[in-house]
Amino acid sequence: MFSRSAQIFVAPGTQVRGMATLKEIRLRLKSVQNIQKITKSMKMVSAAKYARAERDLRSARSYGIGADAFFEKIAPEEKETEGKKSQVFIAMTSDRGLCGGVHSNVCRAIKAKMNAKESGVETKLILIGDKARNILQRLYGKDIILAFSNIGKAPPNFNDASFLAEQISNSGYKFDSASLFFNKFRNVVSYNTSNMTLYTEEVVAASPKLSEYDSVDEEVLKCYNEYMLASRIYYALKEAACSEQSSRMTAMDSASKNAEEMIAKLTLTFNRTRQAVITRELIEIISGANAL
Repeated sequence: MFSRSAQIFVAPGTQVRGMATLKEIRLRLKSVQNIQKITKSMKMVSAAKYARAERDLRSARSYGIGADAFFEKIAPEEKETEGKKSQVFIAMTSDRGLCGGVHSNVCRAIKAKMNAKESGVETKLILIGDKARNILQRLYGKDIILAFSNIGKAPPNFNDASFLAEQISNSGYKFDSASLFFNKFRNVVSYNTSNMTLYTEEVVAASPKLSEYDSVDEEVLKCYNEYMLASRIYYALKEAACSEQSSRMTAMDSASKNAEEMIAKLTLTFNRTRQAVITRELIEIISGANAL
């Protein structure tokens, strides 16, 4: 015989009658409303940061355009770069999330390059920002030579770029070529994941097209190349920061709209459930009165 004291087991998260109680719906509705308040606040903050980032980007682009014009002029031919034995991929991200696919797109581009790399070419990674490290460390942990954090909490400046350039130059790893992957801002709703080729001092000094400029000594060329490296990193930081803020603003706007739709559905469910409870109680009262 079965014991009368046996208890009915209900799996966590399931409803005995198949319908959420008023308390559960009320708690969920309140939770979604709180989330909507947060997303709306984050959208307003991101909008203010985006306005500043876009304003700073206008002046920072002159650094990148000037450096690109010089390096495109002296860039070695493809046949001159054959036989390279080592290369570096630099990921430009930040420490903060909730901004769509900004960081994952950069890491996806690097993964594609890592999978398509030539045999016999040693490839190392330099990761700027915790997001790149979190995504790529599990797959390519042994290939990471530098990783930087505390990026994106404040608007980037030239001192940050100079520090990054100095650390990359003094990393102790000798590479033949380097590519910097970053998000290039287009407008408030779109950006492009781009890569920028960084040339070493040896490649610049050995370029036959360098003779078209006034002759410079080795020390001046070294200082100029260090400055150009910092300038290009500064330009990439500003492009990435503007893309991140615009993407976060768009993501928070979409999240707020989704929360609004959920609130409307939960409110309707709450009202229907409450009406059902009231109707059931009235039926019980009327049935009890008739029984008397």
